[in-house]
Amino acid sequence: MHVLFVHQNFPAQFGHLAAELVRNDGWQATFVSQTLPPAGSVKTGGVDRVTYAIKGGAKDTNHYCSRTFENAIWHTHAVYEALAARPGIRPDLIVGHSGFGSTLFLRELYPDTPIVNYFEYFYRTQDSDMDFRKDFPNLPIDRLRARARNATLLLDLDNCDAGYSPTRWQRDRLPEVYRNKVEVHFDGVDTRIWKPRRDEPRMIAGKTIPDELKIVSYATRGMESMRGFDIFMKAANVVAKRRSDVLFVVAGQDRVCYGGDSRHTGGKSFKEWVLAKDRYDLSRFYFCGLLPPAELARLFGIADVHVYLTVPFVLSWSLVNAMACEATILASDTGPVRDMIVPGQTGLLTDFFDVDAMADAIERVLDSPGEFRSLGQRAREVVDENYSLDVCLPRLRDFYVRAANG
Repeated sequence: MHVLFVHQNFPAQFGHLAAELVRNDGWQATFVSQTLPPAGSVKTGGVDRVTYAIKGGAKDTNHYCSRTFENAIWHTHAVYEALAARPGIRPDLIVGHSGFGSTLFLRELYPDTPIVNYFEYFYRTQDSDMDFRKDFPNLPIDRLRARARNATLLLDLDNCDAGYSPTRWQRDRLPEVYRNKVEVHFDGVDTRIWKPRRDEPRMIAGKTIPDELKIVSYATRGMESMRGFDIFMKAANVVAKRRSDVLFVVAGQDRVCYGGDSRHTGGKSFKEWVLAKDRYDLSRFYFCGLLPPAELARLFGIADVHVYLTVPFVLSWSLVNAMACEATILASDTGPVRDMIVPGQTGLLTDFFDVDAMADAIERVLDSPGEFRSLGQRAREVVDENYSLDVCLPRLRDFYVRAANG
């Protein structure tokens, strides 16, 4: 079986899967991406790498609502040209991330090859990330753009032979008419990296944390309203004023990955804007930057409580990674989170906006961490049973085989 993976970035969702299929199943895998390596095609873990280069993109003269589609077409055509230049590549199956539209033109290059698309998020303007945070309102034009941003995804839903989404909540965002084409398959957690590390040294990014301090962790790619960074900081500040035995460790970068926070901050970064809104004793906070996986796993393992917040949007891998590390998790009671956290069984849930309830829940765990440890242990069991690579990869392999066989 020769499977062709397509994604703007490498390794993204598919890199580890491609390597496993080559190593364990003897498949041939080719990965097409825009990112490294810069020169042509190379082997990476047995995976043939092909890179593409776009030759244009959306301009200011393009309508604001159509720029996403314009960019997607340039990527899609570049993928087509890169593979047309490699006639020796004849895949049995094509797997690509939807939203970039990058597999759309491949139907013309490989008319008899089944196409599987990975569907991560369908934009909606109600009961969604667009209207959840009314304290950070979107502009009317953003609501119009959200509808137009689904264009490439809708084309993929029509064009693909089969699709999958990582969680049921994300799959159920798709139009009902297409859901019978889309299964639910999680990407898989490497439990050799994401594992309990409670007995490891209390050191994060070179900083040793004294034994007498309790640890509350928060992890994010970017500090932004979509992931509730401001809400976490408010709750942490409440706890910090009540007790002196806690260090709040924030892993992530001072940037916005999702949303339009910059419109509300007056030129400041979102982190700077949040810190300026209240009086914080920053000696109680450790902003440790973006951590490599093993070090982030250690943070999850040694934390007394880990806080994860999100609006109704794509679920962060970090939540499931924290579950694998047996972290005691306090999360927002929002749709994507409910796919993973059962309150009182695998974690605790609070209303996204209820700062006082969040602070009280953090304190309950800090006062009696042993009473809540079973939540992390059960969360790890759930990962082992449903979300580990050992479970997810065979399911995805079987799904790919079924798709390749029609």
